[in-house]
Amino acid sequence: MDSKIEIKVTNPKNGDKVVHSVRPGRATSPSPSSQSSQSSDGRRRRQGQGYGHGEGEGQRNRGREGQQAGRFIDFMPFKKWVPWMIPGFVLVNIFLFMITMYINNCPKNSKKCVGSFLGRFSFQPFKENPLLGPSSSTLEKMGALEVSKVVKSRQAWRMISCIWLHAGVFHILANMLSLLFIGIRLEQEFGFVRIGLLYLIAGFGGSILSSLFIQTGISVGASGALFGLLGSMLSELITNWTIYSNKFAALLTLVLVIVINLAMGILPHVDNFAHIGGFITGFLLGFVFLIRPQFGYVSQKKVPPGYIAPSRKPKHKTYQYVLWVCSLILLIAGFAIGLILLLRGVNLNEHCSWCHYMSCIPTPLWSCKNRQVYCQSTEFGKSLNLTCISNGKSEIYPLTEENTSQVQQLCSKLCG
Repeated sequence: MDSKIEIKVTNPKNGDKVVHSVRPGRATSPSPSSQSSQSSDGRRRRQGQGYGHGEGEGQRNRGREGQQAGRFIDFMPFKKWVPWMIPGFVLVNIFLFMITMYINNCPKNSKKCVGSFLGRFSFQPFKENPLLGPSSSTLEKMGALEVSKVVKSRQAWRMISCIWLHAGVFHILANMLSLLFIGIRLEQEFGFVRIGLLYLIAGFGGSILSSLFIQTGISVGASGALFGLLGSMLSELITNWTIYSNKFAALLTLVLVIVINLAMGILPHVDNFAHIGGFITGFLLGFVFLIRPQFGYVSQKKVPPGYIAPSRKPKHKTYQYVLWVCSLILLIAGFAIGLILLLRGVNLNEHCSWCHYMSCIPTPLWSCKNRQVYCQSTEFGKSLNLTCISNGKSEIYPLTEENTSQVQQLCSKLCG
């Protein structure tokens, strides 16, 4: 049975008070049955709508304002943010890709560039990079994730810089479209601070897990951070379960999208460990960053003057606090353990014989083994002659310190 509350409206002229009995959560105008009555001394007692001529209209206006205030409290939406950070991230990624292609300068290092009319922005040959992009040596120079440099040279910054680089046009196109589709909605709902931190931390978490399992070659791309956003959407739905309608349909749809995207990671040359690490990080961060007040909670700061809330609910439910604490503990522990293992040079494949199947499953259509290439090198004055043993191709390179330190990459390029 509904209890009642009172709203007091003060007349600014003489301070007389009008008291209306209304139901909780809604301020209403007085009942038409409440009429003026005469007191024994001949003066009119003001009650309900019984104001004198010229004051009744003001009271009716206040009644309508009370109705609007009640509706405001009952149905107040969450603040909507104007998304600018996610479009900014997209522009930064595109700009860095153009800088990478400019530094790559394919015509200077290769005779069979794709799109040669683009000049130094042309792409490496398809055999070397089928994604229409730069060479691996250029990506390494720009800050790609390479475990040996992170562990031995202590270049930990590569674990963040790699999420801003992409291997080719197809790669950046797929990631940026996904970022716009997922990120703009989240930024509108939760703001740029929380979503920006979530994006960066999830990308870092993806780099940690990738480095612990894939310790040969280089890795680039924003996929780990993107999977972090997907994971946060799932945890946000779980922790804010009470404020959603059609929640089961939304949950099934989101889980299906996540499973399909993770399943794509079993293809060769896809770093699914970065996807999994980013997803787990984002899933835990969602419980920390994206928590909402429970349904029916009324913030005292948002209550209009004169409104008395019928009951005060706690801001969050108990299970929300439990998930918040557990997720924060798991995040801190996971990052600490992962970084310690990484800096010690631990390869988790040696302790998990089946984990490599999470990143690539061999089929008759493709192989998951990295093909080893071998070259014979000979120095002639200021030139370096490399001959690929598998196909017999030879190439002469200028003998520089850079080429000397990247003989293996030049060999891979020659044998590709």
